[in-house]
Amino acid sequence: LMVWLRRTTHYLFIVVVAVNSTLLTINAGDYIFYTDWAWTSFVVFSISQSTMLVVGAIYYMLFTGVPGTATYYATIMTIYTWVAKGAWFALGYPYDFVVTPVWIPSAMLLDLTYWATRRNKHAAIIIGGTLVGLSLPIFNMIDLLLVRDPLEMAFKYPRPTLPPYMTPIEPQVGKFYNSPVALGSGAGAVLSVPIAALGAKLNTWTYRWMAA
Repeated sequence: LMVWLRRTTHYLFIVVVAVNSTLLTINAGDYIFYTDWAWTSFVVFSISQSTMLVVGAIYYMLFTGVPGTATYYATIMTIYTWVAKGAWFALGYPYDFVVTPVWIPSAMLLDLTYWATRRNKHAAIIIGGTLVGLSLPIFNMIDLLLVRDPLEMAFKYPRPTLPPYMTPIEPQVGKFYNSPVALGSGAGAVLSVPIAALGAKLNTWTYRWMAA
């Protein structure tokens, strides 16, 4: 019974984090990164997505102890988000209105770190967390550049839940940050490490809680 309860608790947490990451994407990623504040939002979006990815991926990976699990987790997040995009499409929005973050390559780097260091948990936290934070904004910017005319998309399809005074304005590109990818990667690399440590600690806490 305790084994069943422990596994159920773990899988429930995995599902909750994956669903939350999908909701976070919809909220932070529509308007193609809120095009009216393009670079500012891109930095915030990159940090939120890298930390959300790393906390669930390292939790799941350490739970199974199998390199490759983080990539599997990122795939679940991606599928959830692609399905959620269908809700916007059903309302008459183009299917690329919400950008699905490129989680999978960053999760692969986390898996490779865990595998290359012979399943060293601390290396996965420090090195893997850093690699996730560094790489995700780069992959996301490549993804963003492939979307057709995001500014036109934002003007043509205003988000229905926003009040009129928050309709898109001409973006002030470069006004705040000269390089959103560099800033997002730098901040993401710093913040992803303690968040990865939190994911690892949650794994330990769950076992202790179920064993009590």
